[in-house]
This record gives sequence, C-alpha cells and structure tokens, in this order.
Amino acid sequence: MIGRLRGQILSKHPPQLVIDVGGVGYELEAPMSTFYELPAVGETVILLTHLLVREDAQILYGFASERERALFRRLLKVTGVGARMALAILSGMDAARFAQCVEQQDVAALIRVPGIGRKTAERLLVELRDRLETTPGGITAGAGLPPVSSDPRDTRLADAISALVALGYRPADAARMARGADDGQVSTEEIIRQALRAASVR
Repeated sequence: MIGRLRGQILSKHPPQLVIDVGGVGYELEAPMSTFYELPAVGETVILLTHLLVREDAQILYGFASERERALFRRLLKVTGVGARMALAILSGMDAARFAQCVEQQDVAALIRVPGIGRKTAERLLVELRDRLETTPGGITAGAGLPPVSSDPRDTRLADAISALVALGYRPADAARMARGADDGQVSTEEIIRQALRAASVR
C-alpha cells in the first residue's frame, strides 16, 4: 500500500496531477480542497495517498491532510458512494464543512454536489451521523468541451471546465460556471474554487 508521496510536481490538471518521486512519475487524482493547497509546478509537495484497486484499474488518490484522506475513506464505506462521488464531495466542501452538514443534517447542502440526489444525501447523513467524531484524523463537526487554445486565459478556462466535468457537472453547466467565475486574471484552481462556491450557495 502506498500511503505517502514526497516529490516534485510535474503537472497539475484538476483533478489529476503527476508527481516525480525519485525519477518515477506517479499519477494521482485529488479533490479540489487539496489542489487549493498545492505549490506551483516544479516545487516539492508531500501528499497522503489512498490506493484504490479495481478489476480494471489501480488509481492513486492524493490528499493534503489526514482529515481529507480519513473522510474520503469513510465516504467509500457508505452504500452507493464511489471514489468519484467522494472526490466531488471533498471538492465542494472541506472536511469540517461536511462534518457540519452531518451534525446539522443539512440535506440541502449535500444535494448541491453533482451526482448526489436526495436519497444519497439522506443515506450519507444517516450512516455518518454517529461516526465522524471517531474517524481517524480527527474529523469533527466544527463531451462538449471547448477546444484548448494557446491563449493562457482560454487554457485556464478549458482546464477549469474539464475539472468541473470530471467532478460530475454537465459540460454546459461546467462551462457556464467556469465562465462566470473567470475574470481573466485568476488561476485555474481559483476559477474552480469560485465556481464551486457559487454553486454551493444556490
């Protein structure tokens, strides 16, 4: 089991990134809550990891903190929740905010996350209501994509749209959300952050 990686960031294309560890490039998927904390390409980063082994693939997931990884692992144990949905949840809210939703039984906040309907949200709240306080890491309440252009602004926008689609949003919705969050100056990660923030308060 690979539990931790320390290396140089080779590329960042949310939700995927590649880290060079001793000359070996590790491909990972990570929630946006982790991407917001990553240094620039070329710099060194330490990530906690979770290796998911399926019949058709082995996927490595990276997390900036033990709280995030612990919640990811807890979410995978909930009936009907897979890795993609767990990443979407962690991209839409941090571990503390999710714990708050569970404590307050806030169904409305959860169904704003793409791919989560009312039944799934209610199941999450029921199954995790009495479990988060003891989760390792101390979690407590508290294809219609546009072509990539050589223009840096268009590239950032296209990357943001791709990331939102990977998180479960429909291409048209992802494009609308990303364009609404892009002022021409911010990074890809900030476009995604603002788009998700806007979606969470609707």
